[in-house]
Amino acid sequence: MTKSEFVDQVADRAELSKKDASDAVDAFLDTIESALRRGSEVSFSGFGKFSVSNRSAREGRNPATGERIHIAASRVPKFTAGAALKKAVK
Repeated sequence: MTKSEFVDQVADRAELSKKDASDAVDAFLDTIESALRRGSEVSFSGFGKFSVSNRSAREGRNPATGERIHIAASRVPKFTAGAALKKAVK
């Protein structure tokens, strides 16, 4: 599902115009992004939790040449599915 398809479904289910649904989806995504940027977690009971995970520096290999390379430490977004979402997908 693409973002535009998602916006269409939100508009239909919430009986909103596509512009209002698009604005709501953009606000939702921006809010999650800014919370993660600050290092906060965003939890939706039963759905899941968005958080930030720290990856330590490590050594890797260039698959084309086999040469060793250093991979720097980084912060990455992480999503953990909640019990209700896991049950719905099962």
